[in-house]
Amino acid sequence: MASMVGGLDLHRGQITFELADAASGEVWRGRLWSPDRQRVRRWLAEEVAPRAQGGEVEVAVEGCTGWRFVAEEITAAGFGVQVAEPAETMARRGRKRRAKTDRADAALLRQLVAAGDVPQSWIPPPIILEWRERVGLYMTLAEQRTAWVQRIHAECYQHGVAVPEAEIRSPTTRSWLQGATLELSAAARQRLATAYCMIDALDAQAQPLKKQLTVFGTHQPACRTLAATHYGIGGLLAVAIWSELGDCRRFSRSDQAVRHSGLDITVDQTDRRRAHGHLSRQGSPLLRWALFEAAKNSSRRTAPDHPYYAAVQDRHDGKIATLSIARKLARRCYHTLRALDPPEVYALP
Repeated sequence: MASMVGGLDLHRGQITFELADAASGEVWRGRLWSPDRQRVRRWLAEEVAPRAQGGEVEVAVEGCTGWRFVAEEITAAGFGVQVAEPAETMARRGRKRRAKTDRADAALLRQLVAAGDVPQSWIPPPIILEWRERVGLYMTLAEQRTAWVQRIHAECYQHGVAVPEAEIRSPTTRSWLQGATLELSAAARQRLATAYCMIDALDAQAQPLKKQLTVFGTHQPACRTLAATHYGIGGLLAVAIWSELGDCRRFSRSDQAVRHSGLDITVDQTDRRRAHGHLSRQGSPLLRWALFEAAKNSSRRTAPDHPYYAAVQDRHDGKIATLSIARKLARRCYHTLRALDPPEVYALP
């Protein structure tokens, strides 16, 4: 049993901590202002270690932004660290009875550690963390590119110019919009020119990154298995799914993988009334994006799941059909990765 247990509430401006001596019950609270790696390292070596007096220390942090460097420094100092799943940690608070503060969050984490009830969040190995960040960067670039395309559509509609949505980035459409024949104001032409320049700049970053991810996905053993086993998953999407699911032995059943993606359906029911379900979205946006993109390929007639896709589409619509296929893919990818040995899951190509 640890001689000290504690919880850390992370923010960019400060880290609120609460640690307690397991024997005496003495509680130590405080804050680390302007935290960075060196500040956390000094705090662990100069303040926590002397108080622990060589005993074991177990600390919990929520799996929000900043957890990585804090967890790495705690581990490097020789202490134990647990990364708490944010949504499950919030559920552990129970019904709200008092104001939520940083000190209360740190105290809750400390109490969960002492009780051995921390809702565990998976700590991926460095290789997965690195490629997860690359996929996240590509997703961000793709979203920003889409936003600039939508700005072009909005500007054209503002001036009564109809543009086919699928052709907004084609050279012909671009030349036409930037030509002198259209009735556009000077400000509108400037906005269109800026939007196309931003799209070019985003493509210049996104395309080499996409190639890098695709090459890695076609050579890494687990990603290669995902791409070869499941229709609609290529090298890029395989890296996204692999980096988010990783070692699936931490899930006891496939429904947990679906929930991890945020594709599960929430239900609000009381007495005989039941509201229509909606996506929980309490999971990885990156995994949800990858599964949805892969599922869209089932709209092709050559896809193995096309009959099921078409049946759901007839009853509802194409979006619901795609989401249904995405949930199926989440379960299948779970079983595929779970069947692999950990050395193969984490192997470098």
